[in-house]
Amino acid sequence: MRHTGDMRTTLTTACPLDCPDTCTLAVTVEDGRIVEIDAATGSDANPFTQGYICKKVKHHAERVYSPERILTPLIRTGTKGSGEYRTAGWDEAAALVASHILTATQRSGVDSVLPYLYSSSAGMFASSGRTPQLFAQLGCPTIAHTICASTVSAAWDQVFGDMLSADPFDLAHSKLVVVWGANPNASNTHLTPLITQAAKNGATVVVIDPRRTGVAQRADLHLALRPGTDVVLAYAVARWLHTHGYHDVAFLSEHTSGTDEFLAAAQEWTTDRAATECGLAEADIIAFAELVAHRSPAMLRLGWGLERNRNGGSSCVAVLGLWLVAGHFEQQGSGVIGSTSGMAPLDMSRLLPPGVVLPARREMSMNDVSRALAGQLADWPRTEVLFIQGANPVATALDQVAMIAALRRDDLFTVVHEQVMTDTAALADVIFPATTHYEADDVAGSYGSYSMQIVRAVIDRVGESRTNDELAAALAKALGLPDDDFDPSPARMAQLARTDGETGSLHAMRGGLGSVQFVDLLPTRAGGRAHLTDPGSPLPVPRYTPEPNRKLTMLTPATSRTINSMFADTAPPRVVVSLHADDAAARGITDGSSVRVFNDLAEITLTAALDGSVRPGVVSIPKGLWRRHFDGGLTANALIAYGEADLGRNACFNDAQVEVAVTQVSLS
Repeated sequence: MRHTGDMRTTLTTACPLDCPDTCTLAVTVEDGRIVEIDAATGSDANPFTQGYICKKVKHHAERVYSPERILTPLIRTGTKGSGEYRTAGWDEAAALVASHILTATQRSGVDSVLPYLYSSSAGMFASSGRTPQLFAQLGCPTIAHTICASTVSAAWDQVFGDMLSADPFDLAHSKLVVVWGANPNASNTHLTPLITQAAKNGATVVVIDPRRTGVAQRADLHLALRPGTDVVLAYAVARWLHTHGYHDVAFLSEHTSGTDEFLAAAQEWTTDRAATECGLAEADIIAFAELVAHRSPAMLRLGWGLERNRNGGSSCVAVLGLWLVAGHFEQQGSGVIGSTSGMAPLDMSRLLPPGVVLPARREMSMNDVSRALAGQLADWPRTEVLFIQGANPVATALDQVAMIAALRRDDLFTVVHEQVMTDTAALADVIFPATTHYEADDVAGSYGSYSMQIVRAVIDRVGESRTNDELAAALAKALGLPDDDFDPSPARMAQLARTDGETGSLHAMRGGLGSVQFVDLLPTRAGGRAHLTDPGSPLPVPRYTPEPNRKLTMLTPATSRTINSMFADTAPPRVVVSLHADDAAARGITDGSSVRVFNDLAEITLTAALDGSVRPGVVSIPKGLWRRHFDGGLTANALIAYGEADLGRNACFNDAQVEVAVTQVSLS
């Protein structure tokens, strides 16, 4: 229970931030304020937490009590971006927003109101509860979460359907661990000890990533391939297995379809040709192929890094196809670790009032929002109201210049529900103060382990902050919708949405169900088979599209200091562009030089860091930095053009082509 008196007490809650781990937290509160955050270690703790938490959450109180914390509803009084606001009451602000929504829908239709909802660092009710319900009942468009994970999800669905992920704890039984396109040290820290223990148990560890990440430094083999060439590498290894007779004929015959077409498509990618295209040594590709052929049980950890380019869908399908060709399933310690969220005993559709029939809704890709705001999206009305919750698109979306210009439109009414004054909130017309997860009850679903945690409020509300569900209830009331339909009580929503009848945390959701894919966990595609190819898909067979030119490919990877753009306001990563010494020497750049990173879209200025962790031809700038961190007010996202992957419409952050040059020093 929450305690706000003058004594010191430690309370248990859970972390719902956008990280696979879903840690159980021990939060020490004194005089009603958080004074310490650490891992819970008692019997009620999630075993996946393993007794420690990340540094950023340890210091999360800095954000809870930030001087930039939004404490009351704010209504803009000055020009957009001027920072001039007046305080307002909740009723006044909600009535103002409701009037704009009603006017827009009556004048231009429901498609003129865009709900940009991406509460990925919130609990299940906050992210999938009353706010999505409100806009669904209004009939406003669905903004599909194509900014992240949509391509990996689409590829998994195309190959396996709803088959569950392998259990990360089964890594203890693996003799080969392949981490492909993931950096657990930055964004899945509790997977790293499981990989380390597997290595101590005799497993060989392979990491496939253009950067030499922390886990890659300790790997037995690191393949630093060119970004976007994962499909080529997967095809080359599959071809090698087939050519040398190491493909699992019995498994493929019993459990897959489309194998012949997949292997036929792989035939053009010999190991020597793939080495040239991927920028790898042929011997390393063959060494990897031999490990895949001979080491078993073998576990693949499929990350989100390989989806962030034009070949994202092809790469994900091809990598999953490679594991099927090798037959690395049917035994503990084998299979593919993906998202584990599919087993949470929650059905959010049960939050809808009985008998409510939702109107048909159009869907827009999240990557198209800036174009819609500018009136440049075909067959869409000009956007009149933009509602943003749980997101900071100025810092995280593609083509930052276009996003900023769109949000500056005088005829666009922008509403932001936020904890602190983000880059996006600073361009809003109305800002509502949001709770942190330390101030509200909820449920935290995990996508990195088979667990689900109860989030418990440990402090009272800071200022006049309200939850996502409470804001939705306030807007519903102002819009004249029935109060009972939007009851924001977490207890009531849990009673409706939980399908298991329980009320507490679940640390092992699978219970007695086994964890072996193709034995206990089965594909749900036609015939109960995995589909290596799919004639009905927009991407029937994985294909490779080369880069249109080979400048420097800019990556914007996650770091251990931020979650998306969260925490960059209190403890940002180092503001540098990392590049290989060879690329630096060719451009006269030395470590610490002030450089311009530029392309046809924009230019930013920052410090160069010569870094052996990036391969030649690649530069890296941390994900999630804010405009304040750059003199020109633009971040790396200003250099990322509109583009979507070949499956699932994922944003192509890692397709940005840039040049880097030393900043010219003025002699005046």
